[in-house]
Amino acid sequence: MTEEMQERKQKILEKMFKIKHRIAIISGKGGVGKSTMSSNIAYGLSQRGYKVGILDADLHGPNIPIMFGKEGIKLSKISEPLKITENLSISSLSFFIPDDDPVIWRGPQKMGAIMELLEGIEWDDIDFLIVDLPPGTGDETLTIAQNIGPNAKSIIVTTPQNVSLLDSKRSVKFAKLINLKVLGIIENMSGFICDGCHKEVNIFKKGGAKKMAEDTGTKFLGSVPLDSNVVESCDNGTPFISNDSVASRNLNNIITEVLSELEK
Repeated sequence: MTEEMQERKQKILEKMFKIKHRIAIISGKGGVGKSTMSSNIAYGLSQRGYKVGILDADLHGPNIPIMFGKEGIKLSKISEPLKITENLSISSLSFFIPDDDPVIWRGPQKMGAIMELLEGIEWDDIDFLIVDLPPGTGDETLTIAQNIGPNAKSIIVTTPQNVSLLDSKRSVKFAKLINLKVLGIIENMSGFICDGCHKEVNIFKKGGAKKMAEDTGTKFLGSVPLDSNVVESCDNGTPFISNDSVASRNLNNIITEVLSELEK
């Protein structure tokens, strides 16, 4: 490692040490709602009075801005995250690249961008940094996870189908191998709440994440069903946890479980 790289890593560590709780949101595969969980967990924490920042670290699919209705906004300084509320700020590569342009970068370019984000953003005085990681266990995920400081934690997001559970089990092992303590597993899209009859239909099955948690010795934090409120809120740039629904109530219970785990 070059002297310049060592200095950068030290500067990043100093920034991370100022933040009490750093939580990486991980998924074994794409399409499981990781960004939805990241944005709503962060918003839920901010509603409880905590100061929260979200780092959108998914370089190829930076979706956190659209979750808050901020897609298309461009910032001139990487150091200043975008303020959403008094208690919540976000930062994303989306703020610094042209809209609709794909990120076609090789490994070194991606690693450089990640290090620049971690080093450059000034989060000020926050209690939580929620890091929305890219799916899988590749270079980007590893680089971010290894640079958000010791004692960082993780939450695994999965859907109930076997194809998602298999990849998520790998994510649990990945987190444990790099000493990123797993706070627990969330089963997203766990059933669908029908608007007409209000019954729950298990489109993607249900309960797989709970069994996986038992098999891996990991805490099961809870499940979040699909309902129209989730879809409409995400598209409208409003966190669904701010509305009353089965999904929002379940996620609030999950946040309570996360806070309980952090107190241990």
